[in-house]
Amino acid sequence: MNMEEDLGERKEDLMAKRKEENFLSPENAKRPRQEELEDLEKDGDEDECTVSFTNGTSTLTAAEVGIIESIQLRNFMCHSMLGPFKFGSNVNFVVGNNGNVSLINISTPVSLGGKSAVLTALIVGLGGKAIATNRGSSLKGFVKDGQNSADISITLRNRGDDAYRANVYGDTIVVQQHISVDGGRSYKLKSGSGNIVSTKKEELVAILDHFNIQVDNPVSVLTQEMSKQFLQSKNEGDKYKFFMKATQLEQMKEDYSYIMETKERTKEQINQGEERLTELKRQCLEKEERFQSIAGLSSMKTNLEYLKHEMAWAVVNEIEKQLNAIRDNIKIGEDRAARLNRKMEEQQVRLNDAENKYKDIQDKLEKISQETNARAPECMALKADLTAKKRTFNEAEVLYNRSLNEYKALRKDDEQLCKRIEELKKSSDQSLEPERLERQKKICWLKEKVKSLQDQENSVNQEIEQFQQAIEKYKEEHTRLRREELDVKHAMNYNQRQLKELKDSKTDRIKRFGLHVPALLEAIDDAYRRGHFTHKPVGPLGACIYPRDPELALAIESCLKGLLQAYCCHNHSDERVLQALMKRFYPPGTSRPQIIVSEFRNEMYDVRHRAAYHPEYPTVLTALEIDNAVVANSLIDMRGIESVLLIKNNSVARAIMQSQKPPKNCREAFTADGDQVFSGRYYSSESTRPKFLSRDVDSEISDLENEVENKKAQLVRLHQHLSALEKDIKDNDELLKRRQLHYKELKMKIRKTVSEIRELENIEEHQSVDIATLEDEAEENKIKMKMVEKNMEQQKENMEHLKSLKIEAENKYDAMKLKINQLSEMADPLKDELDLADSEVDNQKRGKRHYEDKQKEHLNTLNKKKRELDLKEKELEEKMSQARQICPDRIEVKKSASILDKEINRLRQKIQAEHASHGDREEIMKQYQEARENYLDLDSKVRTLRRFIKLLEEIMIHRFKTYQQFRRCLTLRCKLYFDNLLSQRAYCGKMNFDHKSETLTISEKEQGISTWR
Repeated sequence: MNMEEDLGERKEDLMAKRKEENFLSPENAKRPRQEELEDLEKDGDEDECTVSFTNGTSTLTAAEVGIIESIQLRNFMCHSMLGPFKFGSNVNFVVGNNGNVSLINISTPVSLGGKSAVLTALIVGLGGKAIATNRGSSLKGFVKDGQNSADISITLRNRGDDAYRANVYGDTIVVQQHISVDGGRSYKLKSGSGNIVSTKKEELVAILDHFNIQVDNPVSVLTQEMSKQFLQSKNEGDKYKFFMKATQLEQMKEDYSYIMETKERTKEQINQGEERLTELKRQCLEKEERFQSIAGLSSMKTNLEYLKHEMAWAVVNEIEKQLNAIRDNIKIGEDRAARLNRKMEEQQVRLNDAENKYKDIQDKLEKISQETNARAPECMALKADLTAKKRTFNEAEVLYNRSLNEYKALRKDDEQLCKRIEELKKSSDQSLEPERLERQKKICWLKEKVKSLQDQENSVNQEIEQFQQAIEKYKEEHTRLRREELDVKHAMNYNQRQLKELKDSKTDRIKRFGLHVPALLEAIDDAYRRGHFTHKPVGPLGACIYPRDPELALAIESCLKGLLQAYCCHNHSDERVLQALMKRFYPPGTSRPQIIVSEFRNEMYDVRHRAAYHPEYPTVLTALEIDNAVVANSLIDMRGIESVLLIKNNSVARAIMQSQKPPKNCREAFTADGDQVFSGRYYSSESTRPKFLSRDVDSEISDLENEVENKKAQLVRLHQHLSALEKDIKDNDELLKRRQLHYKELKMKIRKTVSEIRELENIEEHQSVDIATLEDEAEENKIKMKMVEKNMEQQKENMEHLKSLKIEAENKYDAMKLKINQLSEMADPLKDELDLADSEVDNQKRGKRHYEDKQKEHLNTLNKKKRELDLKEKELEEKMSQARQICPDRIEVKKSASILDKEINRLRQKIQAEHASHGDREEIMKQYQEARENYLDLDSKVRTLRRFIKLLEEIMIHRFKTYQQFRRCLTLRCKLYFDNLLSQRAYCGKMNFDHKSETLTISEKEQGISTWR
């Protein structure tokens, strides 16, 4: 009764809001009249209902939540714009003549119009139905004539501790309702700041429940028509209905009535269950009758004929029940089909998102690849430019150093000449002239010799540079050949491993998929025999498929990739068992085959509506011979092989996929070389031959042996070339060393000759020397010094310029290398994201196919049910026709056809037995005892059920009495409130409730007057 008590308290609080002080004050508190107490005693015991009166006055306070602060109408009823009405915090009176109304509150009165429109808008705006306003049966009647829509805006106060979601709505909640001319309406629930919080009616209902606002309750909202009906109605039954509706007792009464009806239906179901008891009793009586007497053959025949009539219409009843059940199943199936359609749409949205994400990542990766490829030639050009500038700078530096050495030598010569001239000027001895001339000759000869040696030095230096360049070129070629040799060795080792696997696979094809695969398959067979698997796993998938055209084997392998080594399991339990088996054959750190979990089906998916089609080229699905439907379904789910074309020629594949619109449902294609072709991209294959799907093993072995021999021959040629290069490098090294030694010898000779010249020039001559000649020579030497110095400055400037160019080239080359490295680093995570996105796309496609298959299967079942319904309807017509031929008038049959059939058979047997002998007496006695025991056992069970029903009736009677008690409490409270209200105004009155006849009588009179009104 907690719900009923809370409801009563709500009514009391709601009435208390509209009073400025308690009903009973110290001066007007009165005792209940004796006649009222007598009325209450007539209703029953009132001990459980207590009413307390509180003396004193209440303080008028403004409510914090649920108060209507304002309302505004637009195009509502006959008003283009009405409001906004600003209501006060407490009691507000809207008064005036028709068409003219004033709002009276604690603020200044405002002249308005349309009292009924305001009340009607409050009911409709807060979610009430049109019929509750007594102003129309449809919302479209509230839209002003000539307008397309009407709008209502109501502001509710939302303050204090009891505020509804104060952090979202704030101090006020604005309820805006838009009513269209076709009767539709929409809601907008806004916060105090004007933000839209919700557009759902459920949120409005939650707000009204929180504030305890009941627009359909006349206690909360009393419309003009309802008030007229209550005040002017002479009908006491209408007043009683108003009381029941206002206190929600009517709803409680309906709830209890519904429970009682449900109990009665349950009782009827139990009574139907008693048919079996009746049948057993009949059997027992029949056995007893047979035991006592088997007379009355004519009555039995009559009974048999009547049973046949019942049987004919019982069959019709059962078919009708079956028809109803089929119709219910069809309705449920249609609802499920709608849900599947919604799931399909959601799955399609997720698939589109996954494909867009995959395409975005692929475009980014393609852009990085293109940018890297575009920068590679520029990087090579920058490297070549840097090498050339380094060489040019080194040559300029050598020339500068030579000029510097020459300048130093000239400066030293100048100093010696000046010193010599000074000495000659001081000396006056001219006796050594012949010796001086001889010395001059020798100096000239030595200078000529130095010049010759310098020419030889330059020539040898050029030869040294040529040898160094040749050796560097040979070493680069040697390094390149070494790398090529390693690549050839790796390729040869790979081919040798493939050759070994192919030779092993001549006797066992499974070994192509790994050396451990035969042992793993034996372990799977053993585990299946022991019952560890629900269904035996299928795999590797490559061993279960065969290409129809051997030339397309490489294309199919490029398409399926790792799926060729994958396994299929029926459920996750089988997957865990298979994972445990794989751990025994694949050590940690090695890659394991993929395991696909999908329910095994005996039939392959019907993909005709989503498969790609081209008149000349097959799809991967049609290019394969697949005997196992599980394998085909797994490849369709995981790779979508029905939408991948196989085109042998590369140029034709590009033309079909890129130069024109791709075929319907085709998203990619593969060529005979294994290349992958999209509508906007092309990826080359790294493989040159199929590894798993080749059928001509001998041809593959022969080709591999030829390739191995070719690789060996290529290695021999590379060894020969490397040996020749090493010999050339060695010879050039020896020649370089000789030239370097010769260069050093020339340097020594030049230094020795220059030293000898200097010694001759430094010899003190005691004879007269031609001072003018020496001065000329000194002047020439100074001119040479100036030329060398000028040349040296030019060379230094040139060297500095070349150095800056070299540094700039180095910076450009380093920046380019850094960009290329950054692009490579950016590409690595994108590749991982691309793999994850590709996996997500496959998962979403698999999910979509799952829902498509479920939808197709469900639609097939639904159509089958509809066909069954048609057949049943035809069968019903036939059975009804047959039943009318047997019995023209339909008979109400409570027994089932099976029971009637048994009764007819028993009656026929009894009639036949009547014609024959009575049979074995002991056997008849035994049958009678068994039938009697069955009857007594079932009778005991039925009695137990009856006791349960009786207990249920007692519980429901008790609950109904409680309801009556609560009704009496509300009646007493209403009478007391009525009496107190009249007493405050010097009146007295009485209210009489007759719950049996459902009437309410109200009468009142002034105190001191004996006449009641």
